Amino acid sequence: MEEEEGEEYLFKVVIIGDSAVGKSNLLSRYARNEFDINSKATIGVEFQTQSMEINGKEVKAQIWDTAGQERFRAVTSAYYRGAVGALVVYDISRRSTFESVRRWLDELNTHSDTTVARMLVGNKCDLENIRDVSVEEGKSLAEEEGLFFMETSALDATNVKKAFEMVIKEIYNNVSRKVLNSDTYKAELSINRVSLVNNSDSKQNQNKYSCC
Repeated sequence: MEEEEGEEYLFKVVIIGDSAVGKSNLLSRYARNEFDINSKATIGVEFQTQSMEINGKEVKAQIWDTAGQERFRAVTSAYYRGAVGALVVYDISRRSTFESVRRWLDELNTHSDTTVARMLVGNKCDLENIRDVSVEEGKSLAEEEGLFFMETSALDATNVKKAFEMVIKEIYNNVSRKVLNSDTYKAELSINRVSLVNNSDSKQNQNKYSCC
């Protein structure tokens, strides 16, 4: 993969979690800065494409949203295919949605075949007065599972942009590392007589990436 001027990246990001945790509203708040108090359950799959610039390159994220209900489970393998980022969402006012997080992570691991940048999102933090899951519990689960963590509110826009952008930047970092660690890239460097210095202190570099 050669780096060219004006190179564009397109990354697929999925939003997963139980029904009614606010997945669609998180996406519409991020993509269109809209919030629909009467939004209905998503039927099937919808996606929005958002662009941002990282290191002078245009990065587009195609963000997929699907219903969390069991009856739509048939879409899963196609839904996850090619995803390199995921937001796993629960509702801070409903403990059952938090308890489902591990099941969603298992499903993500089963269906994804590449390095996925994952973030745990405790949505509806505007409902502090009926909070059922503490910030500490969210943080502790995220640490255990190696996820980023953030509490958001699609209603008042708290941290929504930040959560999506963190995931997209992490994907970009993963992809950059994958390119830098690939044999073809190293071969090109050695042809050009540039020696590679291996940063053994970088944890991420020790991950083995399967090539796409």
